[in-house]
Amino acid sequence: CIRDSPTIQPTNDALWEGPIVIGYSVEERPIEIWRFGKGPRKYLVIAGIHGGYEINTIELADQLIAYFSRKPDAVPSDATLFILRSLNPDGEALPHKKEGRANANDVDLNRSFPVGWSPTWSRDGCWDLLELNAGPYPASEPETIALMAFVLENPVIAVISYHSAAPGFYPAGEPADPNSVALSEYLSNATGYPYPAYYTGCYMTGSLVDWTMAAGAAGADVELSTHWDTEFDVNLTLVLALLRWTPEE
Repeated sequence: CIRDSPTIQPTNDALWEGPIVIGYSVEERPIEIWRFGKGPRKYLVIAGIHGGYEINTIELADQLIAYFSRKPDAVPSDATLFILRSLNPDGEALPHKKEGRANANDVDLNRSFPVGWSPTWSRDGCWDLLELNAGPYPASEPETIALMAFVLENPVIAVISYHSAAPGFYPAGEPADPNSVALSEYLSNATGYPYPAYYTGCYMTGSLVDWTMAAGAAGADVELSTHWDTEFDVNLTLVLALLRWTPEE
C-alpha cells in the first residue's frame, strides 16, 4: 500500500506550501515537494531515493515537514527550503525490504543521473544484496527526470540527500568538490556526524549529488546511523545550520 504523506495544509501560503507534485514514479505515485520560506537563497533536502529499509529517511522528512509547517518563521527571511519527502515512492511502498532500494524498473536511482553515469559498476564496497541496474541510458527514469527538471527550474545553492545507514557526510564530486567539502565540514561541526565519513571503497556512478553539483549546487549524501531511527533532533539542527550556509565566491 502507499504510505500516507503529511496532510497538513498551509495557513499562510506566502510562507509555505505543499504538497507540490513535481512528477510521478514508474507506478504513477506522486513525487511531492514542500516549500518553506520565499527568500532568494534556495536549499533542497531529499529523502527516500532508496526506499525499502532506508524508509527512516522518509519518516525524517515527514517530521521536518511537520516542524516547519508549524514554525515556518524558523526559515531565515532570505532563504527558501524545499523538502522532497520521497524521490522513490515505489520503493517506499516496500518498507524494510531490500527490493525497495530500487524503483519499479529495478533501477538504483542513485546510479541513474547523467554525470559519471555507467551501465555497470564495481560492487567492491558497494551495496550488493540485489543485482540492480542504472537504467538503459542516463536519466532514463521518471523519478530522475522529475528531480532534474525541478532543480533546473529552481536553482538551489545546496542539496542534502538522506540515506541510511553509515553515519556521516559524503560530499559530491570525484575528486570531492571544494564547496561540497566545505558544506560537509560545516554541517559535521554543527551535528557531530563525522566528516570524513567511513569509506567503504564504493565508487559512485551517476549519483544525484554529483549531478546537482554539476548544476551549480554544493551537495552531500548524509547517512543516518541506523535503518530505524530518524535522529530528528540532530537533523533539525542540521537543516537549520544548512539554511545559514553559503558557498564561497
